Amino acid sequence: MTSPDLLNLSGRVALVTGAGQGVGRQIAITLAEFGAHVIVNDFDLDRAERVAEAITSAGYLARPAQADVGDFDQVHRMFSEHGLGPVSIVVNNAGNAGAGPVSTRAALPFWEQEPQDWRRFFHVNLDGVMNVTRCGLAQMVPHGWGRVVTIISDAARVGEINGMEAYSGAKAGAAGFTRAMARLGGRYGVTANCIALGATRTPAIEAQIQNEAFAKKVLSNYIVRRFGEPSDAANAVLFLASDASSYITGQTIPVNGGYSLAL
Repeated sequence: MTSPDLLNLSGRVALVTGAGQGVGRQIAITLAEFGAHVIVNDFDLDRAERVAEAITSAGYLARPAQADVGDFDQVHRMFSEHGLGPVSIVVNNAGNAGAGPVSTRAALPFWEQEPQDWRRFFHVNLDGVMNVTRCGLAQMVPHGWGRVVTIISDAARVGEINGMEAYSGAKAGAAGFTRAMARLGGRYGVTANCIALGATRTPAIEAQIQNEAFAKKVLSNYIVRRFGEPSDAANAVLFLASDASSYITGQTIPVNGGYSLAL
């Protein structure tokens, strides 16, 4: 018989990166609702504070934490100063399709780009995942239990083009790194998995899909004819962060409405 407590995260401390809005916000709220004490990270402190306040107002425990996850020193300080105790759940949600204003060079064919054109894709999407996971494992391993869940994109699985080549590579790198962490962490009770998202209703996507013709074209690629909701991602994270997934590690689970199919 399956225990109803398998999803109970009481006593766990979870750190969710990029939790100031969109998918990360919903992940932080969902984990709190199931008992976790949540560290709400964002590079924008105001956003982190608003989400943490929403969680505490609902009767749960949360703390805001400002840090650029691509900067190891800032990440290390965040893990040292949050005050909630050892982190046992890390959700690497922070990501972007290229920090900073979009350059006209982004439209160039990849063979005409230069390293500065693609380096910006790696700062959060790969370096950030490695920085946060490293600091998380240092607190998980001594306690013999941990969960690392990394949000990637289906771009990592199918290889998107038209300016998304480096983004695809960074996300695929995060997936490969996560598999390595699964092999490393298993003997210490730590699992590591990825969730690959398709088109999900975030602030960035919402602006684009206001164009009805564009939205219809995008959805034609999805077996389930709707855009993903932040709750779709959050529910998958909850499962992978809980004891319900204790025998799953090193995997990439698509939450993508059938945009691509897993083998």
